[in-house]
Amino acid sequence: MSDARTILAKLRDGERVTEAELFWFAEGLASGEVTDAQAGAFAMAVCTRGLGKPARVMLTNAMRETGQVLKWRLDGPVIDKHSTGGVGDCASLLLAPALAACGAYVPMISGRGLGHTGGTLDKLEAIPGYRTQVSVDDLQELVADVGCAIVGASADIAPADKRLYAIRDVTGTVESIDLITASILSKKLAAGLEALVLDVKVGSGAFMAAPADALALAQSLVDTAQGAGCMTSALVTDMNQPLVASAGNALEVIAVMEVLTSGDLSSDLARLTQALGGEVLALGGLAADAADGEARIARALTSGEAADTFGEMVAALGGPHDFIERWRDRLPAARVMVDVVPREGGYVERIDTRALGEAVVRLGGGRLKQDDRIDLAVGLSDIARIGDRVEPDRPLARIHAASEEAARAVAGRIRAAFVLGDHAPEVPPLIHERIG
Repeated sequence: MSDARTILAKLRDGERVTEAELFWFAEGLASGEVTDAQAGAFAMAVCTRGLGKPARVMLTNAMRETGQVLKWRLDGPVIDKHSTGGVGDCASLLLAPALAACGAYVPMISGRGLGHTGGTLDKLEAIPGYRTQVSVDDLQELVADVGCAIVGASADIAPADKRLYAIRDVTGTVESIDLITASILSKKLAAGLEALVLDVKVGSGAFMAAPADALALAQSLVDTAQGAGCMTSALVTDMNQPLVASAGNALEVIAVMEVLTSGDLSSDLARLTQALGGEVLALGGLAADAADGEARIARALTSGEAADTFGEMVAALGGPHDFIERWRDRLPAARVMVDVVPREGGYVERIDTRALGEAVVRLGGGRLKQDDRIDLAVGLSDIARIGDRVEPDRPLARIHAASEEAARAVAGRIRAAFVLGDHAPEVPPLIHERIG
């Protein structure tokens, strides 16, 4: 028999914990047998002492097994993607239907905005009627019928993680790579995945701003997912500027719809979607290699198949049946638009991307407190890119706000987020590293 005090003492002293002990502790988190104080001590011990690779896999499996683990009987692989979060990062909305159009099944369990980063579920709720919360049975039926469903985690998925996540948030242990890894993968692997691709962000708008930290997290995620039996690779991708030239819920849906309905694959959003999709299609056995997978994703986007699948998903989850045809009329728009212009001309050398994300939150497009209501229409559009020439008549960004006062309150922060120079800088690569 295990008990919390013995497990905590072993972690404190850097001793090896067993699989049985980690399974007991995870079950205690889910059932309430482990107290908040013990959960906090566990998080702090793991944060300061670390777990090591084998125990990290054990903890991930243990937390996954505290809830329902989905089983599938489908005629194609069950695959998914996860991003560590950034600003203007709406690739999930484009990738899920593209993968489904290629013959994959995608139960994409996603989250809401966290800090300065946007949340996939918040973006989808800009579509009138879209339901982000469904039962596990409904999720399985939707995925079987449509090919993909982007929804939130139900209470039945990895309940131990939900408890530990809340504890980490108030105990200064959010940054632990061991705990981040177990948190992400316990929920993803509970979906019964055969293959997973990870998008680990690095740069001024990422949680892992330093390349070494991003690489360490990517390696931990790949090693742990592979150790748990899921074919996995990771791309370390750039977040020194927003992925798209917009930040905000409805505005990012617009960016996705422009790619889906135009077939134009020149944007960073389309390029990243192809790269991530190529990786996971190859892992899932639907492509000979990543290059073949990228070509398949490109065909799904340019042929309109991905757009049709997205429309089917929206309708199946309660959104408008004519969304693909009428999306410009269906999305909310802010009452006020104000351009932020530079005081003098120059080339954009650097962007404080986190500051742009925080400006969106202050406009009402994110949460300062957990129960805050989000204004789905507000945000930024026409954001200048690194290397762009800006002038007093070529804005740095356009603010979409609920009022003139709200726009004025963030304009200075947005202007200060851009560093200008006399010469065009080198543009950072979209993809920095591939792992796995």
